[in-house]
Amino acid sequence: MPFLNKSKIKVISGALVLLILFGGFFALGASYGYAERDSEAALAADSNELLHGADFAPFWEAWKLLEAKHIDDASIKSQDKVWGAIKGLAGAYKDPYTEFFPPVEAKQFEESLSGSFGGVGIDVGIKDNILTVVAPLKDTPAYKAGILKGDKIIKIDGTSTADMSLDIAISLIRGQKGTPVTLTLYREGDIEPREITITRETIEIPTLDTKFDDKNKVYTISLYQFSENAPELFQKALQDFTTRGTDKLIIDLRGNPGGYLEVAVDIASWFMPEGKKVVIEDYGKNKEQTVYRSHGGMAFNRNPKIVILVDSGSASASEILAGALKENGVAKLVGETTFGKGVVQEPVNLTSDTTLKVTVAKWLTPKGNSINEHGLTPDYVVKMTPEDRQKEKDPQYDKAVQVLKNL
Repeated sequence: MPFLNKSKIKVISGALVLLILFGGFFALGASYGYAERDSEAALAADSNELLHGADFAPFWEAWKLLEAKHIDDASIKSQDKVWGAIKGLAGAYKDPYTEFFPPVEAKQFEESLSGSFGGVGIDVGIKDNILTVVAPLKDTPAYKAGILKGDKIIKIDGTSTADMSLDIAISLIRGQKGTPVTLTLYREGDIEPREITITRETIEIPTLDTKFDDKNKVYTISLYQFSENAPELFQKALQDFTTRGTDKLIIDLRGNPGGYLEVAVDIASWFMPEGKKVVIEDYGKNKEQTVYRSHGGMAFNRNPKIVILVDSGSASASEILAGALKENGVAKLVGETTFGKGVVQEPVNLTSDTTLKVTVAKWLTPKGNSINEHGLTPDYVVKMTPEDRQKEKDPQYDKAVQVLKNL
């Protein structure tokens, strides 16, 4: 099977998208000070090219006016004003994934990247500037409490999520196993927000399930995450598929928030000749694009008929796999438009106790279409209503079966 290069793994799932930098973060060694107009003059003399002609006079004027006039200025440390200014600078990019963490928030951010933790089992992202559930993970407390993809989280334990950074929201939802967290949600069609209190548990995410529809001769692989062991489990599922005497395969990526980039490339490689584009890493004007290509090693001597099920909970690595197989003519997509989460981020230690998280690239499909924000539009758009769920109907699966019969 294709080799998973663990030394170059890029995490592109969960509530944030990260470029993991082994050996530590890059330290910029920046220092800060304030010498009123002298600082402004130094900036003008030394940094004209960096500032692109920006006029810093209003900034320093605002600083002096706030110091002179604000009733609570004495209680605000000058360094905290600097942190606030950097937060504003990051916010000017209007990118929810580019953000600055001053010391306390930086510590929370680092803790969110390592170690075990209690949680409720939801993947979240920023959609239309609102904290949104990408997907509840199967059989987790959130899943059992009835939280749905697309739910808007407007408060966490009574604290408004308006203007809250994504990573801080995650840290508030996480917590010690056995403790409760109350989420205030707005769901499409609701007249009033609803409150749901959930007890945190240690989250263990399943990787995949399989089933065989003997009546329609359709084999389904439901992939819940692109985890490190997913390629091996996916390979075993494909081996089982080949024994079923059918060429009809459904890959169900609904509610799959993503995972490792290399896993998406590996799984795509089972269905594509060597050298075909899987995904493009676009750095804009900063540097040349990186193209990830199929390793080859196709799983079949004959071409299976493939439909991929997607919905608004299919994100990042799910969108990479679905986009690759769709645009290479391998599979048809059925379901709803995907979430649209396709960026690569680099966390940088701005100082020893602060972190700046910067979006450095975007993911493009093999044909150069941006995944981020737009998502993927299925070949066959089929909605799943709350009534369908209550009656345990699955019109998306039914459509996929129909499409497979006509391929």
